[in-house]
Amino acid sequence: MDFQCVDRRTALKVAGLTCAGATVAGCATYGAQDNEPAEPVAPVTVDPNAEADPAEAADALASIDDIPVGGGEVFASEQVVVTQPASGTFQAFSAVCTHEGCIVANVSDGTINCSCHGSRFNLDGSVANGPAASALPPRQISIAGRSIILG
Repeated sequence: MDFQCVDRRTALKVAGLTCAGATVAGCATYGAQDNEPAEPVAPVTVDPNAEADPAEAADALASIDDIPVGGGEVFASEQVVVTQPASGTFQAFSAVCTHEGCIVANVSDGTINCSCHGSRFNLDGSVANGPAASALPPRQISIAGRSIILG
């Protein structure tokens, strides 16, 4: 057998190219998301004549007065964000960002904002600006009087 010696510089070049190839292959799937749309949940509207049930009000996530029109509120401990895209219409979504699993930080300027990597979602949960590639999954809410009930 005839073996050839490889000098150190050539060995380092080959090792570097191998690492670079692996890095590029890994980046090709970084942040990739399942683009299947989440099963939609119909928005909940307020019935101004509905009577509040004191038991339900005790379990309330928030009052409808806490959610601004054209905005929303993040409830981090419940991992839910509630929006009011139009007056009297409420929607809820998972507050877990679909990019890397951070809890979204806030709702401002008409978007739900994740401070981890800059993803922004529209008030209907759809992606406004990546790196997230899929919408926030909807969560079920109901309205009892002026109380928003999760579930």
